[in-house]
Amino acid sequence: MKKNLLAIAVGAAVAMPVVALADGPTVYGKVNVSLENAEFDDGVNPSEDQWELNSNASRLGVKGDFDLDVAGLKAIYQAEFEINVDDGDKSGQTITQRNIYGGLKGGFGTLKVGKFDTPTKKAQGKIDQFNDIGGDIKNILSGENRASNIIQYSTPKLADMLTLNAAFIPAEGDDLDGDGEAETGLADTLSISLVAEKDMFFGALSHDADMEDELVSDETGVSPAIDITRAAVGLKPGNLELGLLYQMAEETEGDGEEDSVVASAAFKIDRVKLKAQYGMTEGDVSEEEVTQVSLGADYKLAKASKVYAYGTQLEFDVADTEETIFGIGMEHKF
Repeated sequence: MKKNLLAIAVGAAVAMPVVALADGPTVYGKVNVSLENAEFDDGVNPSEDQWELNSNASRLGVKGDFDLDVAGLKAIYQAEFEINVDDGDKSGQTITQRNIYGGLKGGFGTLKVGKFDTPTKKAQGKIDQFNDIGGDIKNILSGENRASNIIQYSTPKLADMLTLNAAFIPAEGDDLDGDGEAETGLADTLSISLVAEKDMFFGALSHDADMEDELVSDETGVSPAIDITRAAVGLKPGNLELGLLYQMAEETEGDGEEDSVVASAAFKIDRVKLKAQYGMTEGDVSEEEVTQVSLGADYKLAKASKVYAYGTQLEFDVADTEETIFGIGMEHKF
């Protein structure tokens, strides 16, 4: 009798937290780790290669919503952090911030504030077939920004297809235009997108104004503010996936300008997904041309798990440098 009572008590203790969390936050995450061979050739010294174990934007997060006392209005929240599976930290930090925000959602649309991906970054949709690993499009084009101090409003889906996203960022004293004066306005930086999604079609048009971008820097190493216009189209007819992205970026207060294009394709055969991607960015002042070619294959182990193999080559024409990566990895979502 005592053993039965003990078993019931333990079972109840285990079950109660599950019941308590049933309508609460959702805990989620992803582990993406790869073993890679990277070779770098600067055109002068003998090329060198090394083996690396890499954690590719692995993450742990919590998100959710709950009803407020005002009819039809919900509070929304997300707190997502990058975790590093390979060595436990990144630049001395065990976890680093990803998308974190709080906000409100209702019939009027969605309002959120915090640190998260800009509308222009989200405008790529799922065109990047090598997202988070060595073939990521962030290696060749600007606009892949996760902004701090960002405030965004998104409309409800219009005509069951269109969503308008508008975000602004106060600079909080930063000198965005390089004129020696601090920016103290409410909307010193803007990011706006119009996204269309319907069945197998995805399309997006976006624009950033006075956006700071880590990929762009001048001869002093300072990142000048840039204006970015991006257009993206994706199609998924049957087992085929096609994507095309075109982008123009220019310095807000300078002469630098660059054009970028990314084309991707993938085909699913049962559990196997074969994919290919080409990206190119050309600058009109530096005359530098950057190209990246990637090939890969995924094998689906389950709905939320896969193993993969890929190769990518990143080449800078004027600098005469080349980086080649071959890797195998696994990804598990939970």
